[in-house]
Amino acid sequence: MAMADQGLLGDRYANRLSPRQVLLAGIDAYRDLQLPPSTLRENLLIDGPTASLPSGSLLRIGPEVVLWITFQCEPCARLEQCRPGVVKALKGRRGTLARVLQGGMLRVGHAICQGPAPIPPLSDDWKDRIVDIVRRIPAGKRVGYGQLAELAGVAKGYCRAFPRVLSQWCPDMAERAQAGMVTHAQERWEGTELFDVHALLAAQAARHGMGVQTVAWAAQGFPEKTR
Repeated sequence: MAMADQGLLGDRYANRLSPRQVLLAGIDAYRDLQLPPSTLRENLLIDGPTASLPSGSLLRIGPEVVLWITFQCEPCARLEQCRPGVVKALKGRRGTLARVLQGGMLRVGHAICQGPAPIPPLSDDWKDRIVDIVRRIPAGKRVGYGQLAELAGVAKGYCRAFPRVLSQWCPDMAERAQAGMVTHAQERWEGTELFDVHALLAAQAARHGMGVQTVAWAAQGFPEKTR
């Protein structure tokens, strides 16, 4: 069961403020590398290459679920522990990450259809995502490094590199992110607007004169043929 703006029901990593609610892996990677089931730790295994799903595009699964593709998933040390050499062999084919735009039931055998890309893309480079988020923090607001890592979809271990990255790429705004939590509630920024693409889709629908539910409007761009 996919839950809109949350993730998958029962998934310990379901998080409304994360760009990595769902990990999709392609069956081609399993076939080519002869990997045991679940080696890539995916949520969903699809019959098709995930590298062909660009960031910002929509993916419809079955009659209900619509996913927003965010960025490619980087291999992690856990994969190497399970099967030494797999990270190098994958060559960037671990899978792609997504958020749930429209929830519903997910079943084995559901047809998958790639749709349009109405949402601005996110970079596969974590440093670019960190800088972009900090630049979008409103004046007078701040975010803790832990929250920044969550919003960017990186592990908390990356926080130690944040000062260097921010001082290099956006020194004029680096103070908007800080080590530790932001204690004053009036200054704290949660970052919810980063994922409010429903407002973006609503604006696009209005420009096209379409008075329909926003995700349904965007999904009109899906081709009839599914795989």
